Amino acid sequence: MNSPVCYPMCLLTLIFLSFIPASANDPETRSMNSQPAFILSSPQVELAVTETGGHMAPVTFFRDSKHPIQPYYISPWQDEKPQSVPAPVLVSLRGDFFCMPFGGNAEAVQGELHPPHGEIAGAKWQHVSTTKKGTITTLTLRATTQIRPGVVTKELSLVDHQNVIYSRHTIEGFAGNVPLGHHATLAMPDKEGSVHLASSPILFGMTYPGVFSDPEKAEYQALLPGEKWTSLTDVPVAWKNQPNADLSRLPARKGFADLIQLVNQLSESPDTPAWTTATFPDEHYLWFSLKDPSVLRTTVFWIENHGRHGHPWNGRNNCLGLEDVTAHFADGLAASMKDNVLTAAGIPTTVALSPDKPTSINYIQGVVRIPEGFEMVRTLKFGPEEVTFFSTTGQQVSIPIQHTFLKSGKL
Repeated sequence: MNSPVCYPMCLLTLIFLSFIPASANDPETRSMNSQPAFILSSPQVELAVTETGGHMAPVTFFRDSKHPIQPYYISPWQDEKPQSVPAPVLVSLRGDFFCMPFGGNAEAVQGELHPPHGEIAGAKWQHVSTTKKGTITTLTLRATTQIRPGVVTKELSLVDHQNVIYSRHTIEGFAGNVPLGHHATLAMPDKEGSVHLASSPILFGMTYPGVFSDPEKAEYQALLPGEKWTSLTDVPVAWKNQPNADLSRLPARKGFADLIQLVNQLSESPDTPAWTTATFPDEHYLWFSLKDPSVLRTTVFWIENHGRHGHPWNGRNNCLGLEDVTAHFADGLAASMKDNVLTAAGIPTTVALSPDKPTSINYIQGVVRIPEGFEMVRTLKFGPEEVTFFSTTGQQVSIPIQHTFLKSGKL
């Protein structure tokens, strides 16, 4: 027979337990634009990573200010009634996600037929931990692959007082050569030429050598295929007697979708990162990415300006992929493993993965406030735990950042 004091004591115990904070390993989750997502936050940044595909967006930088910034693209069909899409990667399509094998992967290789951008771009990611150590907060997720067996661990870290995201993907198994990289995709304004693009020095750039946007699929492209050039400001277009395109100022050429690839120069100092910037002068900020160019050798630009009219695009997509990869454009495993126009120029298009030793891909991206008149980035200077952005108009902005993470993988 129960004691008469048990009921109030049990009630008090339940009330007490309800106030005990959850374990640091319990993930914060929300539905973000119709997708279940894991949440990671610091005082300055909040990011969401979809359970399906591990796509990172929305991301809010400067969340502790009056004017927070959300630079990443989210596909327009996310909040519509669910319907089938042509590839798993399109289910969550948004922001930045890791691809392996990067690209379309329409052709089988030694019995392997991968979905576009690989299984991990559409697979379920499992939560491993969410930890806080000093000023560093880290979300760790994991996905497994079946077509070529392996495990990929995703670590996303935020550092208090920084508007920077540190990404580390560690690959175990999945042995052999493979194209891989990041698929960072920014939302674009409608105002023509309002986003100004720059990169660290390049050896050359190329337009996609084949048909990227197929008119038979209600897709259209504007740039002349297979052209090599040395400046974003001088890229041949497909029409005769028309001036070359300036791809440093986008959006442009509404109604077209194009693909180009930049090959980064390797710095004399192996510790100097390669970089890409997209400056939004009207919004007073710039987005940037930093990488080790000996690992991610090139940057693919997916220039999407309402140029695809098939399902689920329906002519409404306006975004810019700034995709730091080692790959042959977006053609996937078969094209990247074969001899191609890039390997002929001495540029690797695959990364060799070891069956015995994990491979880690480190990456940094973030946002910087800029003053009035800061039109475009001219160059970057890397100091101890600091990066300074110099503009073409003579201004400069410095931010704290641990860019040595690209080599060490440690904060």
